Amino acid sequence: MKAIVYTRYGPPDVLQLIDVEKPVPKDDEILVKIHAAALNAYDWHLMRAKPALVRFMGQGLFKPKRPRFGADFAGQVVAIGRGVQQFKPGDDVFGDMPGRGSGSCAEFGCVREDAAALKPANLSFEQAAAVPMAALTALQGLRDKCMVRAGQKVLIQGASGGVGIFAVQIAKAFGAEVTAVCGPGKEAIMRALGADHVIDYTRRDFTRASERYDAIFAVNGFHPISAYKRALAPRGVYVMAGGTPRQMSQAMLWGRPMSLFRGKKLGGIAAKLRQQDFIVLKELIEAGKIKPVIDRRYPLSETAEAIRYLEAGHARGKVVITIADGG
Repeated sequence: MKAIVYTRYGPPDVLQLIDVEKPVPKDDEILVKIHAAALNAYDWHLMRAKPALVRFMGQGLFKPKRPRFGADFAGQVVAIGRGVQQFKPGDDVFGDMPGRGSGSCAEFGCVREDAAALKPANLSFEQAAAVPMAALTALQGLRDKCMVRAGQKVLIQGASGGVGIFAVQIAKAFGAEVTAVCGPGKEAIMRALGADHVIDYTRRDFTRASERYDAIFAVNGFHPISAYKRALAPRGVYVMAGGTPRQMSQAMLWGRPMSLFRGKKLGGIAAKLRQQDFIVLKELIEAGKIKPVIDRRYPLSETAEAIRYLEAGHARGKVVITIADGG
């Protein structure tokens, strides 16, 4: 079968499309014929081993331990392990397959049973592939960290990116008043997704305005952590879900000590793979409360070009890799 692999860290040029052996599912795994995969910042961070901490987190100090590329997927189950009880061959599924060496940018891949769910009935394979990691991060960040409730004022920084687009919709589904911060020319899509207010970050710095927010969910961009704290309401919550290395390090190093004063909470989130949350997302999608937005589609052979586009930081939604026919 064909698969994207990388045997050394570096720029997108390290990605190669080669023939590899078709994987065999373990007892707790399903084998999926992959129809589509989606790319995330997670993927290029692993590809480049940046930040350098990636090398010390089980990914490989000098070269990748798991050379198969990609995490998000949607496809059809073609075989199951002996212990699998939730799925059968022929089921359409979506999910996330990082950490087991069977990347999603391939014709077939194995994934643990508890890292997949039945595909939303109203989505194509390409649309479903665009959901898992980004939507999971938005859901867990807003629900579990920001604890968003109806009537609260929530600001999403980096609202037009992969995670941000889901965050805007999920915050609205929770009943919040949503302010979306994004680049120029993106107001229409933000309004269409439900944002009540849109800020063009090139024209206005929300941290210097008088408005205060019950929750700030920062996916991209950068302000000093003290500026985020200033923009919070008295008992507000700031959660970092991505951004510059400086933004991430400040949230990790200074978030907790700065949360000890005046009731404001500051920190970050790393999404956890939970099957139940995939099911929550499936229900929200089928109820019409959230939907994926795809910016560009690339064939498997152009995965390097796709990741190059994603790294440039201008994507308006998700970047999807189309692998097999299937709608």
